[in-house]
Amino acid sequence: EIQNPAEEPQGLPFGDVAADAWYAEAVEYVRDNGLMSGTSATTFAPNDTMTRSMLATTLYREAGSPAVSGSDAFTDTQEGAWYADAISWAAGEGIVSGYGDTFGPNDPITREQLAAILYRYAKLKGYDTSKSNKLDSFKDADKVSSWAVEAMQWANAESLINGKSNSMLDPQGKATRAETAAILMRFMQNIAK
Repeated sequence: EIQNPAEEPQGLPFGDVAADAWYAEAVEYVRDNGLMSGTSATTFAPNDTMTRSMLATTLYREAGSPAVSGSDAFTDTQEGAWYADAISWAAGEGIVSGYGDTFGPNDPITREQLAAILYRYAKLKGYDTSKSNKLDSFKDADKVSSWAVEAMQWANAESLINGKSNSMLDPQGKATRAETAAILMRFMQNIAK
């Protein structure tokens, strides 16, 4: 029986995202909603680390890519770079901060940085950020940086960032693109509603 190709499920164009991968639905969600794109037309690079500039760009897109005047004060970001407007916007709104006068656009985003940035973004958008979980059930709760504790408590309460195996939060662990896609999907579906 010949089927109409238009009725076939489109799926993802990324050869490195198996249809049954735990993150496939999240990758499709972030792609379909314009939050993240592939690293090429045919790859998503799910196991690559998400960088700080990639996350700023993702939230900038979600916010509707608002006009930006001026440039950021970071010495390691390039004016006119693909991430320039996103970082200027995110820094100006207090969503991201740097390390003094540098931003580290190509630095991998850590799990606690991801929590803190999403927490600040949720506050900026007026979303409910009142939920909070104690983190003392995690063996490495004491490793969460002081500036990220409140954000991690919120992110855990909202099931955005859960523990890894062995009851570990891994706050300084690098977030992969697949993990970030899953966290963003949960954020958009459960918080940004």
